Amino acid sequence: MQISNELIQQFEFIKEIDKVKSIYRKSKTFSGEKYENDAEHSWHICLMAMVLSRHSNDSMDVFKVIKMLLIHDIVEIDVGDTFLYSENRNAVFEKEKQAAKRIFGLLPETQKEEFFSLWLEFEEKKTAEAKFAGSIDRLQPILANFLNDGITWKENGVKYDQVIEKNKVIDEGTHALWDYAQNILNQANNSKMFSE
Repeated sequence: MQISNELIQQFEFIKEIDKVKSIYRKSKTFSGEKYENDAEHSWHICLMAMVLSRHSNDSMDVFKVIKMLLIHDIVEIDVGDTFLYSENRNAVFEKEKQAAKRIFGLLPETQKEEFFSLWLEFEEKKTAEAKFAGSIDRLQPILANFLNDGITWKENGVKYDQVIEKNKVIDEGTHALWDYAQNILNQANNSKMFSE
């Protein structure tokens, strides 16, 4: 029985992306019991996007948003998770781009191009889909910290003003969810969930 080269390439990619389950983020789960891995994060934000899609500022393709959210952190197989509030975050983009080329390069040509284009579109945040996907990606750790008493914020010396500044981009994809985020951030600040 002959197995196509395309199928072999696709399974090489599928085997490689299993590593996402072993990439632990700096954020804990909503319960605070453990650090979340990238696979858990991707699954959660995809469901959030499905549930919350009607709150997008603009008309968009929800399936495209989900595809972006499923692949956006795959580059962390090579680069690891970069904490949103770290100083060197901007320097990481080129490393992530090389990782995207390597990992998506395992796929057949048309899929490689599609996945890389989706990843880059997510990073550039110019389309309605990318803006909304980025908003959901930023909202989920805020919600996690709010529900687990600010564990990650406290452990990493993150202040209220930093969280507002780094996450105000949520508004570009969804005014409603940014309003919600600001509401819970104000509650978190009043409850002393941030580093002093």
